[in-house]
Amino acid sequence: MKPVITVLSLGPGDHRLLTVQSLEALRTARRLILRTARHRTAQWLQEEGVPFSDFDALYDQYEDFDEMHRAMAERLWQMAQDQPVTFAVIDAQSDGAVRALRASTPEGGRVKVLPGVTMADACLALLPDTFEQTGSVRILPAVDAVTAAPDPEVPLLITEIWDRVLAGDLKLHLTDLYGDETPVVLFPSSAKINRKPMVIPLMELDRQHTYDHTVCLYIPQAPLKDRERYCFDDLLRVMRLLRQRCPWDAAQTHQTLRKYLIEEAYEAAGAMDEEDMEHLADELGDVLLQIVFHSDIARDEGEFTISDVTTAIVRKLVYRHAHIFGTVRCDTAEEVTASWEQLKKAEKGLTTQASVLADVSRSLPALMRAAKVQKKAANVGFDWDDALGALPKVHEEADEVLAELQAHNDPGEELGDLLFSCVNVTRLCGLDAEELLTAATEKFIRRFTAMENLIFSDGKSLEGLTLAEMDVYWSRVKAAQNAGVDEG
Repeated sequence: MKPVITVLSLGPGDHRLLTVQSLEALRTARRLILRTARHRTAQWLQEEGVPFSDFDALYDQYEDFDEMHRAMAERLWQMAQDQPVTFAVIDAQSDGAVRALRASTPEGGRVKVLPGVTMADACLALLPDTFEQTGSVRILPAVDAVTAAPDPEVPLLITEIWDRVLAGDLKLHLTDLYGDETPVVLFPSSAKINRKPMVIPLMELDRQHTYDHTVCLYIPQAPLKDRERYCFDDLLRVMRLLRQRCPWDAAQTHQTLRKYLIEEAYEAAGAMDEEDMEHLADELGDVLLQIVFHSDIARDEGEFTISDVTTAIVRKLVYRHAHIFGTVRCDTAEEVTASWEQLKKAEKGLTTQASVLADVSRSLPALMRAAKVQKKAANVGFDWDDALGALPKVHEEADEVLAELQAHNDPGEELGDLLFSCVNVTRLCGLDAEELLTAATEKFIRRFTAMENLIFSDGKSLEGLTLAEMDVYWSRVKAAQNAGVDEG
């Protein structure tokens, strides 16, 4: 016997809303299982003398609803081995147990879903006139809505808010974007015969007296200009609108925007150095804007879309974290790094270490690129043991620069070698050459400012002093700063 499970929707609770087909299926079921007996239709079935059992006991056995749904599906398929089973849920289209049933259908098995009046149908029909909607509505069960990315441009109907904890989680998730005072429509439990929708502020969602599988919530569309917080989809919409209507945005290309991407990345790094998280959030928004901007240009040119961008990075993360998504085992951060590099080489087809070095982007700042190249060479043992071993190379390169200068030759190549050797020593000290040079530049600016202030305090100006005279002031500032005194 091939197992067959018929699924039907009990809807909001009034048995008069059941279809003739569903009524017949309930009355003639050889084995009727209700997902929950906490439903008005269950009382009506008892009054009609229709036998049934339910899965209410499973709610206390499982904390994870996905596990509970899989358990329901497993039991239903076991029952269906002997005789056909009818499974009654509130809304077959959104029910997690029905999804689990379909996902676990055995060979030869069949899930037959009957059409019916859903909770969503009943709620939308009862919307107050001031909330009447004419377009599409997004419908989600509460357990999914808690983690789903909201889209305030589309009305949202959330079903099956079965307890206060779930209502509280929903409130926290939704008020972040919609705001505490947003008027929403709450549909109370259908256990109440006169079920009338109530308009409440969103912040009161978890302050109601009763919650069960029939409690629903309707959130109207929230236009962009009426909100104070925004999501990723809002950014995409604004970008599309700007490139359609703003002459400047419409004129931009990948090349004209290139410098802005670099500038915004550095400004975000600056906010990190300041340890100003509010500033960092603002600057990261500017970086994200550049990514969306380039993606929208590429979309119009038929090159790629923002989905290609997210697909590329997720695919890369999954592939290179084989210790999470695959069978590789990494117990330390060092093992993770080694695995990452190995997978990266395989992904890019880098068969030699020379090709690995050449793969380091030429667009990186020179000091940063030098350090990355040196580190990759070190991965195969081509490196000094420590900074002390590398330091003589700095002296050697400095002597070669001196020789070129004394011979009145172009010292450019030797100066490059000198810089490269300095980066090597810095790296072997466990430091970052970019950060050190930035700090040294900032120190120079501070000292120069203090020197100039001393000169001004003596009634003099920079233009009226020789280098030797300025050097006297410079030495005073340096000595004071080294001693921890604010000179000038």
